[in-house]
Amino acid sequence: MSGVQLREVARDEDGMRLDRWFSVHFSGLSFGRLQKLLRSGQVRVDSGRVQTNTRLSAGQVVRVPPLGDLDAPKTSGPKINPKDAAFLRGLILYEDDEVYVFNKPHGLAVQGGSGTKRHIDGMLQSLPNKKGEAPRLVHRLDRDTSGCLLVAKTRAAASHFGSVFRSRSARKIYWAVVVGAPTPRQGRISCFLAKQATRDGEQMIVVENGTEGAQHSTSYYSVTDSAANRFSWVTLKPVTGRTHQLRVHMMELGTPILDDPRYFNLDNWNWERPEDLGEGLHLHARRLSLPLRNGKRLDVTASLPEHMKKTFDLLGFDADRYDAQGADPEDA
Repeated sequence: MSGVQLREVARDEDGMRLDRWFSVHFSGLSFGRLQKLLRSGQVRVDSGRVQTNTRLSAGQVVRVPPLGDLDAPKTSGPKINPKDAAFLRGLILYEDDEVYVFNKPHGLAVQGGSGTKRHIDGMLQSLPNKKGEAPRLVHRLDRDTSGCLLVAKTRAAASHFGSVFRSRSARKIYWAVVVGAPTPRQGRISCFLAKQATRDGEQMIVVENGTEGAQHSTSYYSVTDSAANRFSWVTLKPVTGRTHQLRVHMMELGTPILDDPRYFNLDNWNWERPEDLGEGLHLHARRLSLPLRNGKRLDVTASLPEHMKKTFDLLGFDADRYDAQGADPEDA
């Protein structure tokens, strides 16, 4: 028995496949070698023989035979940058043992990409959980969209919230300032979207059903306030979660989101931008409501970014007029 380990399956590993469990705890163990150990009965769960695709339950005990150099405990972990950790902590709107909700700033990417070195996903390495694991992204916001961003602290939480977003149980409310006044003032937008290559990347376009790559998209909108029909404060509820969905939907209504660099071309619209408005995409993930694993419901509101506050003040829109936890216009 010398060198044999008996490891208990952790609570956040409940439901994990055995091969995945080994890849987490013994990343150097090949799949082929694991299969041999299983066939010979050297790896067991609660003293019983199992297969690579066996689903584990919290509290079960995995018998791990001597694995040579792979038995050594991992010494490396996420690289912690104190400045990144402090920055992220300053964005926290809500935190518990399983989740963070950040108020993501305008202009900060959620994930890396071509030429993107600073992003939320990279900075999360500086907020490891008790096991030394970095938090996991559950959903995304565009670089220039600000507001509520949910991040899971554990694998189990990431799985739960991923399911919540896929099942559309998460209630997402966005605020936008658009050019013009949508008609009617309240309605539903439903269309098919597909990606189109451009000189500077990709953008979404409205296409016919059946077009290759087309995905159905649905959003609800309501005009909360307007300024002489030149600008409107719009509350948006996306039902689906397609790339740039709200931005394309507002453009399709003929009322593009103010300062949208991809979907509001000033030359095409023959429109002169007024001075003194805040500069930047005027789209904000204002509120996020969804079920937690403990059965309670999370309901978080994010304050507006500075450029949108400036525009609201100039146009006479009063964000404080509506109690985010009460009878909001988005509850209508």
